[in-house]
Amino acid sequence: MTNRIAFISEHASPLAMLGGKDNGGQNVYVAEIAKQLGQQGYQIDIFTRREDLISEEVNTFSENVRVILVEAGPKEPVDKEDLLPYMKDFRKEMEYFILRNKISYRLIHANFWMSGLVAMELKERLDIPFVITFHALGHIRKMYQKEADRFPPERVEIERAIVQRADKIIAECPQDEADLSTYYSADPEKTVMIPCGFNPEDFYPIAKPTAKSLLKINEQEKIVLQLGRMVKRKGIDNVIEAFAKLSAKHQARLIVVGGEQDDPSADPELKRLKQLAADHSVEATVNFVGRKNRELLRYYYSAADIFITTPWYEPFGITPLEAMACGTPVIGAAVGGIKYTVKDGHTGYLVPPQQPEILAQKIDQLLSDPALLSEMSAKALNHVQENFTWEKIARQIQNCYETIHANQQKMQEQEFEMIQHAFEEGARTFEHTSRSLSTKIASAGELMSRALKAGNKILVCGNGGSAAESQHFVAELVGRFEVPHRKGLPAISLNSDMAIMTAWANDFGYDDVFARQVQAYGAEGDILLCLSTSGNSDNIIKAIQMAKKKGISCINMLGKDGGRAAAFGELNLIVPSQSIQRIQEMHLHLVHLLCSIIENRMFNVGFTNKTAAKERTLSAFSHTETTYNSSYGS
Repeated sequence: MTNRIAFISEHASPLAMLGGKDNGGQNVYVAEIAKQLGQQGYQIDIFTRREDLISEEVNTFSENVRVILVEAGPKEPVDKEDLLPYMKDFRKEMEYFILRNKISYRLIHANFWMSGLVAMELKERLDIPFVITFHALGHIRKMYQKEADRFPPERVEIERAIVQRADKIIAECPQDEADLSTYYSADPEKTVMIPCGFNPEDFYPIAKPTAKSLLKINEQEKIVLQLGRMVKRKGIDNVIEAFAKLSAKHQARLIVVGGEQDDPSADPELKRLKQLAADHSVEATVNFVGRKNRELLRYYYSAADIFITTPWYEPFGITPLEAMACGTPVIGAAVGGIKYTVKDGHTGYLVPPQQPEILAQKIDQLLSDPALLSEMSAKALNHVQENFTWEKIARQIQNCYETIHANQQKMQEQEFEMIQHAFEEGARTFEHTSRSLSTKIASAGELMSRALKAGNKILVCGNGGSAAESQHFVAELVGRFEVPHRKGLPAISLNSDMAIMTAWANDFGYDDVFARQVQAYGAEGDILLCLSTSGNSDNIIKAIQMAKKKGISCINMLGKDGGRAAAFGELNLIVPSQSIQRIQEMHLHLVHLLCSIIENRMFNVGFTNKTAAKERTLSAFSHTETTYNSSYGS
């Protein structure tokens, strides 16, 4: 199988500009992992929702990586909170693309819960295993955002279903892993912790004077940087309030990079934050510079003395890694992934969210100690280069993929072992049955043939799989087994009358459903054949007891120790096995043997597996019977 992987990222396209309302860390994650895997020889197709009318369906993104635009909902941007109704169309269109292009994906890597829903359905329909990176969990988001959470209420239940059906679950930090276990009962054997990363080709230290000059920042000012999506949970208000508490001695400036709207004047969160800065009299030293191209971000990180990110909820947070990669210490909220990536007192500080006084103290501490700032800068750079490059993260994800492949191979090996064991067990059961039952099988065939020749009939019953064998045996007798063009033989399956099996049994009880029919149809000289793997079903026992009252001979096909039925049968064919499957398989073989014996004894046909030979042998009999019927009546 080729190393072809399908990524699903329904709302976060790697083609989109970062910093917008629904464009952030997930876009970066999907793009960077895909690029790294592409460089390793994987062929990656990223499926994301089409948001315009003019883009091509298939777009080359990087080496071995394509972005596929899926038509699902209006061809325009839609808030991710409103996308769930379009996911059925997303799955249909993605499935159609796969089938139309005859693509065989080794697995699907779903990003976010709605992508997980699509992957889960495709696994059911196309048998493609899938990995899920949630990026955020509905239950946790609801805990923090409460009524501000606009996602549909069924999100959490869908996430729970995804957790159960996924082949692997990627948690992005220890907190994420704990939340998956606590709130979603995620199987620890399926869960692997793999963090996000940064690209050292995009983020690296640039001399501060150079970065400040390019950005037209006063070289004498200390720069505090806040960069990311401009939504309330990011805690930018907390940063502004803390900045307002700093002493004027620092000559500091707060630069806020990011925005949710192409037109800043239409961004209500930006308006709120600007007003907050004005209310604290720091509007002159707080710059809102809007969204910036990704190529510029390293200059902002490098120009900064401190990078601050204090959200009150953050599933992971890539920006702290990017800041540290540029040699900038980070003060971050002790939440989610930030408390995993930022080493408190080593690469920066961790502070409680929504507490500007504590944040202000830490900013002051760093700005007041150039030596400490320099030391943390070096440690931050070393920390992320050792642990968080996308190349290293992609290798961990590749190992995750290979684990799924290894599990599939292991499952195939177990299946082969099971098949071999079943055949060996079946062969032993056949051999033991042959030694112990051959004489009894011949006797059973003789009894049935004698009854049929005497004008009697055979009644057959059983439960479950034995019910199917009951109907099978009767069909062979009434129709034919190996001898065509013979007359039908009188046999009735007591499992075949649906009115009796449903309506009557519902009214009077299933325990008497066979005994009632034996009473109605049976006559002295008939044969009752009961099939039961356990021999302990009450309706079988009652049928045998009724047969004895009417002078009907009872033959039982049983298994294990024969059960209670063995005490009532005149002839018991007990298969020497404890396995229900092997017993049922042997019962089918016994049914076929009895059919051969009956046809041989009834129509004087020699035993052979070749039906054509039996046809020739039977032709004289058929001609004689036809002449007799024409002369004397049937």
